[in-house]
Amino acid sequence: MSRTQPSRQPLQQRVATAILDGAARVLVLQGDGANMNDVAAAAGVARATVYRYFPNREALLDELVHAAIDDVDARLAAARIDAVPVDDGVARAVRALLDVGDAFVLLVRQHQNTDAERYDRSLLRPLRELFERGQADGQVRRDIASARLADALLGLVVGALTSTPSLGREDGTAMITGLFLDGARDRRPRAA
Repeated sequence: MSRTQPSRQPLQQRVATAILDGAARVLVLQGDGANMNDVAAAAGVARATVYRYFPNREALLDELVHAAIDDVDARLAAARIDAVPVDDGVARAVRALLDVGDAFVLLVRQHQNTDAERYDRSLLRPLRELFERGQADGQVRRDIASARLADALLGLVVGALTSTPSLGREDGTAMITGLFLDGARDRRPRAA
């Protein structure tokens, strides 16, 4: 959704959403090499249409990042990670972040260009509080700061979203949650 044009008609909103979705995918795949022609092709619209909605690349990136943070904020709030046991909270957070998709990858990559207070309030603080609760009750390691744990979880989510072949939502959630909470060490007994 566009912050700059809140009164868009339904068709205009669908076009804007298609442009943002296409842009997120192209920017994740191509990075800085992506141009507005690539965005138009990914969105299935003419380049002039992209420019009609977003006058330049910076406006498009700004809208993508703001839409992503709005989506993250809403999904983490709906996941109620503060109201469930820590293990469940981590799984719910991972699932919510995976659901944001490519826009989440861009948000993490571009976070230095966002409103730092909002990024912290909407994304980092809920995760830190979850880990601090887990640290307080002995479920999460205390020797790693909650901020570093949050960064590590974000890195795992970005890695899963950008890996090939991609994992489904539930497989990705299980893999990230298990890896994050249990580590990569094989806990099975070794054969003699």
